[in-house]
Amino acid sequence: MADEHRGNVLAFPQAPEAIELRHLRAFVAVAEELNFGRAADRLHISQSALSRQVRALEQLLGLDLLRRTKHRVELTLAGEALLDRARQLLEDVDGAVSATLSVGGELAARLTQLWAPMLEVATKDVDLEERRQAYERFHAQFSPPDEVAVMHANAGGVPALRFVPPGEGPGQILYLHGGGHVMGSAFGYRPLIAALALAAGSGAIAPEYRLAPEHPFPAALDDSDRAYEWVISGGTPPEHVVLAGDSSGAGLVMSLLIRLRDQGRPLPGGALLFCPWLDLTGSTLRALADVSEEVLLLRQQSASLAASYLADHPMDDPLVSPLTADLSGLPPLLVQAATGDTQREDAHQVTQRARAHGVDARLELYPAETHAFQMFWSFLPEAKEGLERGGEFIRAVAGGAERAGSARRRR
Repeated sequence: MADEHRGNVLAFPQAPEAIELRHLRAFVAVAEELNFGRAADRLHISQSALSRQVRALEQLLGLDLLRRTKHRVELTLAGEALLDRARQLLEDVDGAVSATLSVGGELAARLTQLWAPMLEVATKDVDLEERRQAYERFHAQFSPPDEVAVMHANAGGVPALRFVPPGEGPGQILYLHGGGHVMGSAFGYRPLIAALALAAGSGAIAPEYRLAPEHPFPAALDDSDRAYEWVISGGTPPEHVVLAGDSSGAGLVMSLLIRLRDQGRPLPGGALLFCPWLDLTGSTLRALADVSEEVLLLRQQSASLAASYLADHPMDDPLVSPLTADLSGLPPLLVQAATGDTQREDAHQVTQRARAHGVDARLELYPAETHAFQMFWSFLPEAKEGLERGGEFIRAVAGGAERAGSARRRR
């Protein structure tokens, strides 16, 4: 029915893209007051500035909106046509901004509340076991998606969890959890790993690698290595495997990639780094504002974690310091970081270094205000988008390997 009358409808030209809200506000104020002096006082600007803004709007539209005389101000027909719509537009914009700020404030408050169990012990002199329990309580605030089955596995002698999403594709994720090398568990990380597996449509294996200081370097790397060998020995081609990890787990991913390359062993098809912690010295840490005390505290914590992890192992070993390592020959990397993360510089540097060594590396920055923001996928839009992009990367790796394999078989 609408098509029958289409010929009677006049196309209305689009509004110029350069209209500024301040010019509309100036016009509405003058139109409502019909007095430049009162309108200027209402907007807290000078009359000359107010007049310039209204003139700019009129010049852009090519119409006189106001009729000015020495004694009065009147609306033209064009001004009358614009006034009510401009009022509604400004109300809608102000409402949208208020709603956005409100939601942003609620999200920030929720992030703070969720981090509370960890922040409480971070500022206290408590033993490591209490910190570990606090980290598990933090993760217990989330739930894995119901669609993903989670079961126990023995990954080459390493206890592990296996994640199976519906319609599992050819790819396989080996996920190495974060926690500063001294905390965290595959069990605690079930919500994040299951969500990533669901986003990718790929199965995932998460080894319960040994933690420092009871088991310092290279225990965690050795366990991760055994889990990787178990995955590819079970029939998954290495090019279908994507290593993934967050924070210190992303550091383990890089260590495993470097070891595999140096030993001439099959490399995975790609690696996904969530907010990587790669510089154990803490020199790359940046405060969210110009607060030197914050950086000092973070560097002290970083040094303590590094000492527990490395024990007597040299910190300048490229195997544990990928920001100083030769990264040539590594598979494609997708690196994600939050703009409000004190650790974000590590993501920048590893991406730049990888590219300098000929690696296909891509960095994605998200406007989030917390480290490892992907953990908040259940309510934080940026985290959900990050997981979706990570899933796309994993599918692309597995899909590319599948196509390459089919081409080889045809030949």
